[in-house]
Amino acid sequence: MASLQLRGIGKSFGPVEVLKDINLSVDDGEFVVFVGPSGCGKSTLLRIIAGLEDASAGSVLIDGDTVNARTPTERGIAMVFQTYALYPHLTVRNNMSLGLKQAGTPKPEITERVAKASAMLSLDEYLDRRPAELSGGQRQRVAIGRAIVREPTLFLFDEPLSNLDAALRVNTRLEIAILRRKLSATMVYVTHDQTEAMTLADRIVVLNQGRIEQIGSPMELYRNPANKFVAGFIGSPRMNFIDASLLGGTEGDTCGIRPEHITVGAGTGDLQGVVSHLEQLGGDTNLYLDCGDAGLLTCRLFGEHTFAINSRQNVRFDPSRVVRFDRDGRAV
Repeated sequence: MASLQLRGIGKSFGPVEVLKDINLSVDDGEFVVFVGPSGCGKSTLLRIIAGLEDASAGSVLIDGDTVNARTPTERGIAMVFQTYALYPHLTVRNNMSLGLKQAGTPKPEITERVAKASAMLSLDEYLDRRPAELSGGQRQRVAIGRAIVREPTLFLFDEPLSNLDAALRVNTRLEIAILRRKLSATMVYVTHDQTEAMTLADRIVVLNQGRIEQIGSPMELYRNPANKFVAGFIGSPRMNFIDASLLGGTEGDTCGIRPEHITVGAGTGDLQGVVSHLEQLGGDTNLYLDCGDAGLLTCRLFGEHTFAINSRQNVRFDPSRVVRFDRDGRAV
């Protein structure tokens, strides 16, 4: 395991500044996820940690040692990419062992490490197959196994599930969570998918336009977002934002309420809206209400519900769950 510190990291490509004064500490054995929209700088930051990009400013420290001048192989890291990057002509066994052979690792040790990683990832029956004979999920497990056999001090994952279909993403996400507990390793994971971030991370780093917006545990970010960006990015469906003046608050401020903290039905309510669309998902029902000046409101109801399109409904907010933002978007 290893600790990681980023001190004042900046990165520019010509006149374009893509990372701005990034400061972060990752403890031994911690699973930290970088999340944010496309172009926020999360993959660039991961590549700087790996040594695949040079920082324009600042320092990267692994276990207290500054590693800016070290090559990726000298940093004791292993990286799992979005695109698997497997050699098509090699078997699973040889894909996993190639790096160890190139490093001059003794054959008995290579055999032991490959067997251990293979058992951990349920790859034993595929060791003599080539990548073309595997599913996407199996290929990604091989890529993860190739990283495990190196016994790195730090694992880096760059959107490893984005090429998988929905069912495989769920399965592989579970496998990564279980693997993390088995390895007790330090992991830094990049994704644009906030569900992955919420389900895998000890702490989430929310990035936007090259800056850190907030760092915290998944539920800290869900319950206490620092600003409207974090509030809107974390949670699915996304938080509703309503002009505070429509709810008796200060004009220019915003009230945020998550879809699952709204009650719909008869009687008085905070707002009234017309049903414009209904999504029945079995376990949940998403209801979309046109609330006039308040805009389109998303309500998430547990279980199965039926509402007539164009029917008028009252909505009530859980006052303890309403988050207030000032005109600059900061939580107050």
